[in-house]
Amino acid sequence: MTERVSATAAAKKIIDQLREQHGELMFHQSGGCCDGSSPMCFPKGDLMINETDVYLGTVHGCDFFMSKDQFENWKHTQLTIDTTPGRGSSFSLEIPLGIRFVIKSRLYTAEEAQDLSPTRSGEH
Repeated sequence: MTERVSATAAAKKIIDQLREQHGELMFHQSGGCCDGSSPMCFPKGDLMINETDVYLGTVHGCDFFMSKDQFENWKHTQLTIDTTPGRGSSFSLEIPLGIRFVIKSRLYTAEEAQDLSPTRSGEH
């Protein structure tokens, strides 16, 4: 199956560091204002997930959700979590480290699109 979301080695290193400090983690990308269109990392369960969110899969041991509206715009792309220097303006856990998570995307090939991992509503 084609994964919908992955992470670079740099992002995995930061995820591991944050996991040591905060325990289990989750990601959410809302498409809202400010840094809402960036992936935000939270302690697992700190953000309420419901039927307006789509579960895209697990990335480096963390559940990844996206708002349903944003998913409609991005459903044809594979997402890769990466890092970049600079402080974002969100509540994401990496912000105090002086970096922020970013999403890089690319369109699926025709073959990949036929074998995508399933999504589900965030409420399940």
